[in-house]
Amino acid sequence: MAKNWAICIGINEYHNLPSLNFAVRDAEKMRDWFVDEAGFEKDHVYLFTDNSPPIADMSKPYPSQPTYATLLRFLENRFKKRFLEAGDNLWFFFSGHGLRHSERDYLMLTDSSASERLIERTAIPLIYVTERLRLCGADNVVIVQDACRNELKDKGVGIGEEHQAGVITFASCSPAERSYEIESLQQGAFTYALLEALRLEGEGNCATVERLYQRLRYRVAEINQLHKKPRQTPYAIVEPATKYHLILLPKQATLRDIDALKMDAQEAELERDLQLAEQIWTRVLAVSPADNQALKALKRIWGQSPSPSKSQQALYQSQSSSKSVALPTFEFEVVSVNAKGKEVKREKRWAKYIAENLGDGVTLEMVSIPAGSFMMGSPETEKNSFNRERPQHRVNITEFFMGKYQVTQAQWRQVAALPQVKTELNPDPSDFKGDNRPVESVSWLEAMEFCARLSKYSECEYRLPSEAEWEYACRAGTTTPFHFGETITPELVNYNGNHPYGDALKGEYRAQTTDVGSFNLANAFGLYDMHGNVWEWCADDWHDNYEGAPTDLSIWIDVVKDYGELKTKKPLRGGSWFYDSQDCRSAFRFNDIVRNQDGNYGFRVVCVVR
Repeated sequence: MAKNWAICIGINEYHNLPSLNFAVRDAEKMRDWFVDEAGFEKDHVYLFTDNSPPIADMSKPYPSQPTYATLLRFLENRFKKRFLEAGDNLWFFFSGHGLRHSERDYLMLTDSSASERLIERTAIPLIYVTERLRLCGADNVVIVQDACRNELKDKGVGIGEEHQAGVITFASCSPAERSYEIESLQQGAFTYALLEALRLEGEGNCATVERLYQRLRYRVAEINQLHKKPRQTPYAIVEPATKYHLILLPKQATLRDIDALKMDAQEAELERDLQLAEQIWTRVLAVSPADNQALKALKRIWGQSPSPSKSQQALYQSQSSSKSVALPTFEFEVVSVNAKGKEVKREKRWAKYIAENLGDGVTLEMVSIPAGSFMMGSPETEKNSFNRERPQHRVNITEFFMGKYQVTQAQWRQVAALPQVKTELNPDPSDFKGDNRPVESVSWLEAMEFCARLSKYSECEYRLPSEAEWEYACRAGTTTPFHFGETITPELVNYNGNHPYGDALKGEYRAQTTDVGSFNLANAFGLYDMHGNVWEWCADDWHDNYEGAPTDLSIWIDVVKDYGELKTKKPLRGGSWFYDSQDCRSAFRFNDIVRNQDGNYGFRVVCVVR
């Protein structure tokens, strides 16, 4: 059965902005609807208003007044770990002031300032809210913003039309308009119309995104006209477009609504977007639990997953030949920033992957890295670079698969339980505990044992990447110091922001690892955490520079060794939670001896297409 959660925020009293009259009432009315009419569990609905009671489900109760610090803390803490899954629902309702600044939309909190100098320090970007909400794991995230409730003096028209990728966004007015409160209704026009629409029954109900949107557009304009207010036109941003058919209110759904979902699911299957098809068919089951067509479709999709590993091997072989057996794909977002760390571009990408079943519900996702060539190393003009990263040289790469994430503690534990090949493995070596955190405090020798056990178990060749494979995969077609661009920030990468190097930006220092994929941002190949979190062991021997380096993905070994001599040095790449930003560059190289363990050392694996 689907789980439902909601966050309701309403602010009347602002310290630095004009006060509102009914924003708190709007939030309370939405909270009541979620609990009393939609059937959400009471403790699954959070209320943040000027006078709301403390939040009690965290480690200890804390105030719920919607200040900048309170909301930031809540979003950071509550969404650290995935607690929902496909088929579940998360709603986010905000009633208050909104503002657009430097091409970004901001939610203005109790203590936010509209000053250009202070807005970025006191208001929360809507895109940040979206990124945190999506970490919950639900495939249905709905943002409802009754924002820009009246004029903010000389600060313009409030929240704009910034796309919140991967979610359904309902906004109370178009960017060139304002939202209005209706005295006689004791509510904002938009929230009043929204609750009215959600309560409709029969053929004219608003069970789907599309019908709710259509209803809001004409009803809000009708309410404003009746109460002699200027025109106010709600708008919606729905990504992907198939979510227009998404059923928001299962109890009110019609057979026609279910059929529309089924058509979207079938189309996704035909286009080989199996991840989207699975999500939509799961939605069908949420509305119609015994739907035989949906059950058969999900069985068909899951049957195409490459598990067990012998079928994965067949997929490797077919992918490297001309037989064109399709692999499943996943969708992700790629972000680029400028030299000041400001986001300048965000786009959707798709990548193929396979999933190795490790047992007990633990899988290892391997992303297809396309063939290509690149200039390995750093140019002399790259700031903060070193001679050990040179000479730059062109390397030709054939297709291979690489871990979507650094190997996690849950994955390590499963493989450590497999029969020993050469070296004993501690099933729980990490200093910072957590199933989805990267395994750390592992030596190169232990990482090699992991690969050996996994290879024997899967009948596929798993190993550590060569330095060339690692850097090619990290850069993902970029030539800048980081795949994000010229710099990184603690909002993008887990590194030591307290001691920035050179012109890097100072920021948060977490002093520990974070769950893999926490930032929900991949590079253009679909790999996460290639900068920071933990250093990643590579297979090559250490060389002081690239003189005589291979020009392909070959592992660069001086003398053939049996797991290496105990004093042999091996490269580590990517930086970590403890190190400066310069050490996280795509070209930066570090080393240690094969037996050393450290709370900064982890790894990811590759599997080569034969």
